[in-house]
Amino acid sequence: MTGRRWFSETLHNGLRFSLEASDVLYEEKTEHQHLALIENAAYGRVLMLDEVVQVTARDEFVYHEMMAHVPILAHGAAREVLIVGGGDCGMAEEALKHKGVERLTQVEIDASVVEFSREHFSSFNAPVFDDPRFDLVIADGMKFVAETDRLFDAILIDSTDPIGPGEVLFSAEFYAGCKRCLKPGGVLVTQNGVPFLQGGELVSSIGHFSKLFADASAYVVAVPTYIGGHMALGWASDDKALRTVPLETLQERFQAAAIETRYYTPEVHRAAFALPRYIGDLVEKGRSGNA
Repeated sequence: MTGRRWFSETLHNGLRFSLEASDVLYEEKTEHQHLALIENAAYGRVLMLDEVVQVTARDEFVYHEMMAHVPILAHGAAREVLIVGGGDCGMAEEALKHKGVERLTQVEIDASVVEFSREHFSSFNAPVFDDPRFDLVIADGMKFVAETDRLFDAILIDSTDPIGPGEVLFSAEFYAGCKRCLKPGGVLVTQNGVPFLQGGELVSSIGHFSKLFADASAYVVAVPTYIGGHMALGWASDDKALRTVPLETLQERFQAAAIETRYYTPEVHRAAFALPRYIGDLVEKGRSGNA
């Protein structure tokens, strides 16, 4: 359908962000959520779920690279990787660039999102579907981590915000399920929103992490789509050394991986854990239990 129309995402504290659609390519109410695909002059193709921007063709690499490469290169020997959510498969595409990953399991609740993204975002996710290491499971992520008998080196939670189907993915019970299927020395990374506007999300997640893991923290990334300052990615592991891997080691691992990136570098990796004061204060608040 052609014709100009505005799609608005209502953010926190009375803030609304609108995108003009030069073309509405697709719109549907699925079993789980409202899905819309629009064309925007600034961001290209934009996928929205329940009126919230999920991914754009122009800047998807920023978020996906930092959420995938930071934990995998920090770990250094990730063989089994689990993604919960991430129906656009951009996260899977980045993780599968690492030849050391022997299997990548993606658990997505809504099959229609994956099918839709395969058709409309093939510019970045096409390699995923031809990779024999890719294991797609259509299931509830909460149930999967609570019941699976498999263990993972890295778990990446590429979720929507804590509303609708994504709400449970921010719960203590879900994080406990992740802990039970994480190998010793493994790492959990979560999408924790923009702290300037959604500070409570980060405080809550860090509070849950600190009760389960030896190391509970976060790192930041600047994603143009997600307005309000840095986005926070939650970090949890029983191996405290993973968060402080020396730059020289990261450079060696990155060179050995021989992958091309547009945002991630080993230097950015290290710097991402240097938190602005107000975000660091939120992390400390979560650790102290003063949520």
